Amino acid sequence: MLIAINPHNPQQRLIDQAVETLLRGGVIAYPTDTYYGIGCDIMNKKAIQRVYQLKQRHKSKPFSFICSDLKNISVYAKVSNYAYKTMRRLLPGPYTFILEGSKLVPKIMLTKRKTAGIRVPDNRICIDLVHRLGHPILTTTAQLPGDEIFHDASLIHDHFDSRLELVIDGGPVPGEPSSVISLIRDEPEIFRRGQGDVSIFE
Repeated sequence: MLIAINPHNPQQRLIDQAVETLLRGGVIAYPTDTYYGIGCDIMNKKAIQRVYQLKQRHKSKPFSFICSDLKNISVYAKVSNYAYKTMRRLLPGPYTFILEGSKLVPKIMLTKRKTAGIRVPDNRICIDLVHRLGHPILTTTAQLPGDEIFHDASLIHDHFDSRLELVIDGGPVPGEPSSVISLIRDEPEIFRRGQGDVSIFE
């Protein structure tokens, strides 16, 4: 199913429809401030396994997830004063921060070192989904191994077809990756330079 949601003023009934799909274990596609993402409820292991199959990705490479704000991040990750102040300056925005996950994060979402990639995109649709769901959603770029990245919701809908329960058309997205920064042990390390200024970490 393909539904159009206003990216500036998301229609609540359509957000609720998407959240109901997530709660039923559905896998959906949605816009972010970087690419269109594919995701599910991080508390639903079967749904996570479906995303692994969809992306043909090995279980040793956990997916990132989206939180709604800094307070939400502090529930699902161990956030030091340094990390908090740093993220407060940059979020919401096109950054993925590597942090140590809390005990609330399912093991399938964590690396062997118990770390996780966490995002708060500058996109109202994403934020509203997490708010209404009550916990984070998994996020991975809408693409297949070796394939080009999909920038258009209708193309995602046509390509993935019945493998996705719902595709949210939230209009055009920038089509550039997030910058990935580790804040483990308060020692910032740039893993990927993408959108967003990373000069404060250099």
